[in-house]
Amino acid sequence: LCRVGIKEIEVGFPAAGATEFDFISSLVRDNRIPDDVIVQVLTQSRRDLIETSFESLRGAKRAIVHLYNAVSPAWRKIVFGMSREEIKGIAVEGAKVLRDCAAAQPDTDWHFQYSPETFSTAELDFSVEVCAAVMEVLQPTVDKPLIFNLPATVECATPNIYADQIEWFCRNIPNRDAVVVSLHTHNDRGTGVAAAELGLMAGADRVEGCLLGNGERTGNCDLVTVALNLYTQGIDPGLDFSDIDEIVNTVQYCTNI
Repeated sequence: LCRVGIKEIEVGFPAAGATEFDFISSLVRDNRIPDDVIVQVLTQSRRDLIETSFESLRGAKRAIVHLYNAVSPAWRKIVFGMSREEIKGIAVEGAKVLRDCAAAQPDTDWHFQYSPETFSTAELDFSVEVCAAVMEVLQPTVDKPLIFNLPATVECATPNIYADQIEWFCRNIPNRDAVVVSLHTHNDRGTGVAAAELGLMAGADRVEGCLLGNGERTGNCDLVTVALNLYTQGIDPGLDFSDIDEIVNTVQYCTNI
């Protein structure tokens, strides 16, 4: 990943268990993170999980902590049995814990990311409302923006619909200059790459994905295809896929698929 030129790498879910926690801690302890690369860890919006995530990164020079909670009607009604206000409260409380944990480790250059999980099946006005509430807590600036990652947690519509959702969000989120809008597409319909490309054209700034699309559940956006497609449109993604055979062989070796 580093040799390809990727500068932001989500390395794990440290609160999931000892294996991931120890792996991430060892990257920091053994000085395995290049100075020009920022690692990212994922956590649900629960105090104990957030605190564990920060602990796994103790001593890191820079890091992104990625917070998420589900916001869609199905999750509100079926999974949580909560109102819109209660779901927003989960996000706000998590943001406060992020803020406080970062303040307790001032030697690390902390960056924050928030995902309204299930964005693709949630009401757009509610997603913006929750994200705006998180912004109120974290107070991002142009120099240190907050990443809003907008996942197609389930790819339940055509890519143009996702792009319309992204455009609406970009137009309606407050203080847009202090926000990085990030795409996180899935491949339920086989159109994760198309959704990411249209999302970029709709105003997004960043794409989360995996090499050759080998990601969670149905797969994530294939960063190799997106990068090569950008090259064909005269856009340099800043990534080096000149030795594609080595990349394929490495992925096959690591995943055994």
